[in-house]
Amino acid sequence: MEGAVDRGSWRDAAWLVASLLLPLPWVACHTLAIDVSPEVTAPLAGLAILGAAFLLSFATELGEQDMPQSLALLFLALVSVLPEYAVDLHFAVQAAHDPSYAQYAIANMTGANRLLIGLGWSAVMLLAAARSRGAPLVLHDNQRLELRFLLLATLYAFVVPLSGTLNLFDAAVLLALFAAYVLAATRSPSEEVDLVGPAAWVASRTGDRGRRLWAIGLLLFAAWAIWVSAEPFAESLVHIGRNYAVDEFLLVQWVAPLASESPEFAIAILFVMRGRAAIGMAALISAKVNQWTLLVGALPVAYGISGSTLSGLPLDTRQAQEVWLTAAQSMLALVFVVRLRLYRMEAVALISLFVVQLLIPTPDVRVAFSLLYLVLAGGLLVHGADRRQALFGLFRSGG
Repeated sequence: MEGAVDRGSWRDAAWLVASLLLPLPWVACHTLAIDVSPEVTAPLAGLAILGAAFLLSFATELGEQDMPQSLALLFLALVSVLPEYAVDLHFAVQAAHDPSYAQYAIANMTGANRLLIGLGWSAVMLLAAARSRGAPLVLHDNQRLELRFLLLATLYAFVVPLSGTLNLFDAAVLLALFAAYVLAATRSPSEEVDLVGPAAWVASRTGDRGRRLWAIGLLLFAAWAIWVSAEPFAESLVHIGRNYAVDEFLLVQWVAPLASESPEFAIAILFVMRGRAAIGMAALISAKVNQWTLLVGALPVAYGISGSTLSGLPLDTRQAQEVWLTAAQSMLALVFVVRLRLYRMEAVALISLFVVQLLIPTPDVRVAFSLLYLVLAGGLLVHGADRRQALFGLFRSGG
């Protein structure tokens, strides 16, 4: 038993060291002003963002121990989307001066949201089912709060493309939903979550002061690494797409979110492997609410400030289809989880649908899968009285 604990400790320490090392090659290039090609910049800056995102998650876990609940919730929400912010807001800012960048802002946002459900939620559900020999994953009643705001944000997302822009009114609605979510969360009962992984390793070897210093140091280093990496990473993806006749929209949509979403996936999977799948899934559901409100709402604000304009971020036909497809996927996922029970076949459906529409990125497929997601969600609600009751219960419940 002691050997197993030691091996676990060494793995946690190695994970921390690896996360610290990943940003260093790009940080060195940036600090020494070494000029490298987009083909080199993309992997180096992407690895820097990946490592920094892991460090942010460790710092947040450590810092949460010293925060009032309300502050911790807001801090966690902001930190969880910081890597996506760095890349996506760069595209929104650039779009105010070069309209071709508007598509990249929408690509990154929709990719991050669909990846979180199609890959993240599915992976947690499948791993939990494997460990429990097919038993459903049961969520805590408190998750109704996140599901309520996820439903509201998803319903509003269907309306967004109708104006042809992602505008400041949309930002006001989505940011108001986020603020209401944080306020409601501060008033809801909560359970203390034990530290896991590198955060637990650091906390077990330092006192309160040491833990706080580690949290501050990791946070500052990670934030700086993301700051110096986000723009070069985003621009290098665009250049690679143009130089090699690869659809840069797809590169921005899937490659960039993979770097920023990986830490959330890894932490959630770690909870599953330690027999706490419900906590891992709860973290991913909360991340989806944060991205679907705070991240999306910030894009038109950044666009407006950068361009000194009140007009919205323009949406062409493809971008509108991407938003509708993302909203439709969100609706089906919500219908799956609304009873607070998740089954293996639901995970298989989410990941299968995600992979197919990922591999065939055509307009017809986007429209067809948007309708398919909605038909499946509607069918489950029509033929499932328990699902309908649970859906309406999100608003009757104080949770």
